[in-house]
Amino acid sequence: MDRLNVLDLFQGLATLAAAEPSILVMRLVLIALGVLLIYLGKKGVLEALLMIPMGLGMATINAAVLFVPEGGWLRAGPNQIFVDALAVADNAAQTTALMNILQINWLQPIYTFTFSNGLIACVVFLGIGVLLDVGYVMARPFQSMILALFGELGTIAVYPIAIALGLTPGQAASVAIIGGADGPMVLFTSLSLARELFVPITVVAYLYLGLTYGGYPYLIRLLIPARLRALPMPMEKPRKPITSGQKIAFSVTLCILLSLLFPVASPLILCLFLGVIIRESNLVPYMDLLGGVFLYGGTFFLGLLLGVLCEARLILDPQVLVLLLLGMLALLISGIGGIIGGYVLYFASGRKFNPVIGIAAVSCVPTTAKVAQKEVTAANPGVVVMPHALGASISGVITTAILAAIYVTVIQAVY
Repeated sequence: MDRLNVLDLFQGLATLAAAEPSILVMRLVLIALGVLLIYLGKKGVLEALLMIPMGLGMATINAAVLFVPEGGWLRAGPNQIFVDALAVADNAAQTTALMNILQINWLQPIYTFTFSNGLIACVVFLGIGVLLDVGYVMARPFQSMILALFGELGTIAVYPIAIALGLTPGQAASVAIIGGADGPMVLFTSLSLARELFVPITVVAYLYLGLTYGGYPYLIRLLIPARLRALPMPMEKPRKPITSGQKIAFSVTLCILLSLLFPVASPLILCLFLGVIIRESNLVPYMDLLGGVFLYGGTFFLGLLLGVLCEARLILDPQVLVLLLLGMLALLISGIGGIIGGYVLYFASGRKFNPVIGIAAVSCVPTTAKVAQKEVTAANPGVVVMPHALGASISGVITTAILAAIYVTVIQAVY
């Protein structure tokens, strides 16, 4: 019997030992980064619901890399961990092989049937819709939409920059949508326009979306002085409460109108407003299902899959470095744009509007609204801006959907 090598017994160490130096270093870095994401999620610095499964998935996959062998009819998917969702079986044996992979690799069915076709984005949007109160938008429609438009500055500005850096129009639009801070929209746009890069684009988007909770407070403190952060909002005139019937009518009208104008985005638009209508109809069993199981289950598997997809070879791709920089730039410019919008309303209102609310227009619902309220509370504990911030944030979801649909429609038609 041949002598058993220690590395044959501990195969994870064997893959590390056999890896190129750059891959070895990157795997160790990503393991450490995964552990850091778990720690920061636990401490509340980053969004724990996404970062904890993502961090553990990232650390684990780089500690134990298993992959689909290259060559043959069975195409490897992103970073060779999953079988390509478009792999086609031509005979019974190949069909059996595909079914075996779907049964043995426990994450492959989730990747194939929910992630690579965008279904998980629709599931998350259903859950988000159940949590949204469109009354915040209806109470201040013009204020909310003005801020939301300013909060799309990065979504617009990064597109020509990406084109100048050599990305195709589809790739440029997909990475520019990161500026809207809406993960499902990024997944939808990249699947429609840049399928070859949808995994790294989505990974970059969600990694940075998790970091907005920790990064945007510093941007607010840098651009808005403490005396303005502490500015109380003026008392509003008493108004009639917005009824659930009015909210349903608003949601139905907007859903049909946006679907008529932008049919390519209608699956996500439908899911978002269906969730809103279920909420306003007080369908408690559906609310519990969508707002609990669907939303948190979708977020969990989305984070876990994104972490598993963060393998060293994928991250070392030179194009991914460009995506990392562009994604960061898009969110930075959108954050600045939102604050500019806050200043515009500050001066337009006779210096009565708190400009911190502008950051909520970057539509990471409800994270950026929470960030705005947290920073205002730190400056003046008696000031409440959450209703205004939620209106801007919900409007940001709508404007991001519109811009994503415009990008997809125009680029598919022209290119």
